Amino acid sequence: MNVAIIQNGEETVAKVDGRLDTLSATELGDSLSAYTCTPQINLVLDCSGLEYISSAGLRILLMLHKSIVSKKGKFILRHLNPEVKSVFDMTGFSQILTLE
Repeated sequence: MNVAIIQNGEETVAKVDGRLDTLSATELGDSLSAYTCTPQINLVLDCSGLEYISSAGLRILLMLHKSIVSKKGKFILRHLNPEVKSVFDMTGFSQILTLE
């Protein structure tokens, strides 16, 4: 998995490519942990290159979401492909997280 982080106006965008599984979930959490400490951050995860997500990947996204929202920030997932989106729908995560 590759993560590229850029500042785009008021949003911090993390573009994720590849598979978000047990090994890469920790990597993603480490890459974004500094941003979860920032009050009122708008963190966008660009998932256009995300091919697969496991339960470990879902767990890390939920942890990021909780941390950011607790500091009055926004955590948004964008550009999910249909296969990955179906995982969010089946698990109920599409009701918890903001998907665009």
